[in-house]
Amino acid sequence: MDIKFVKADKLKEKPDPSTLGFGKLFTDYMFIMDWTKEEGWKDARIVPFDYIPIHPASTVLHYGSEIFEGLKAYRRADGRVQMFRPIENIRRMNNSAERLCLPQIPEDMALEIYTKFVDLEKDWTPSAEGTSLYLRPFMFGNDESLGVHAVHNATFMIIASPVGSYYKEGINPVKIMIEDEDVRAVRGGTGYAKCGGNYAASNRAGERAEQKGFSQVLWLDGVERKYIEEVGAMNVMFKIGDEIVTPKLTGSILPGITRKSCIEVLKKEGYTVNERLLSVDELEKAMDDGTLVEAWGCGTAAVVSPIGELCYKDKKFTVNGGKIGEITQHLYDTLTGIQWGKVEDTFGWTYMIG
Repeated sequence: MDIKFVKADKLKEKPDPSTLGFGKLFTDYMFIMDWTKEEGWKDARIVPFDYIPIHPASTVLHYGSEIFEGLKAYRRADGRVQMFRPIENIRRMNNSAERLCLPQIPEDMALEIYTKFVDLEKDWTPSAEGTSLYLRPFMFGNDESLGVHAVHNATFMIIASPVGSYYKEGINPVKIMIEDEDVRAVRGGTGYAKCGGNYAASNRAGERAEQKGFSQVLWLDGVERKYIEEVGAMNVMFKIGDEIVTPKLTGSILPGITRKSCIEVLKKEGYTVNERLLSVDELEKAMDDGTLVEAWGCGTAAVVSPIGELCYKDKKFTVNGGKIGEITQHLYDTLTGIQWGKVEDTFGWTYMIG
């Protein structure tokens, strides 16, 4: 496809990898493409990173018609750059677009866009241990009129940020509070879509948890408030006895790509992995009787994050002595090994740039 390129007058200085944090610094360029109901996708361009003008009546500002994705590019030991499972992000974004009545992007077109953009910005991909180039594709409706309806005009963009660890704790175990008041999503809603409203609705509980010293909340289902769903920014998995359990995708849980990767790795290695309903009562019993062996969150930003403490109704439980578990460590080593090109990719998940 034809992508117009506007060269920046001056390129930014690359940051010190030790100061990266997460999502605070941005690369030299951004990708933009417009859509209208009459013409479809048009005017693809890569331009210098900058603020964007938006009409005060724009659909996204009033009705929340917005979706986004998150994926990473990694610097291999041989210096080359590769993405991890980009086609899965493309497919999930199209599913989100369908739910929010936003336009979908053909898979081959989206993959070409991702590839060309990362290739242009590949020098921003850091090489230090634990770092990567985080890609944030997003789309929003921008009809310049008030009124609730499917969008007739939309914009798709990609921005990129060199990042370090998502949590300040890094790979060290985090403390999680099980939320029993607010709910994140319900079946039939937008829980399976990656849209901003889901995250905005989670902020109040997240703030309460942070004030109590917890990193994230663990959500219960929105109807019975009985079944475990997901952590604030990640999916969640538990080792209970000899069984590895992760909540079943019922329509209110984000179908995580790291979650899917963990399941595929574990099943290939012969572990018993079940995607099923897991009640908070069953989890509490497992915490009480010691059959909860490990717990961890999994997502693109943090990859794998061990859970060292769970709190439910002000009752605190320590998981695995507050230390990272054997399976959690193995998953982290395996996935990051594939992502950084240190471990052979027998799954065909990586996509080389250039």
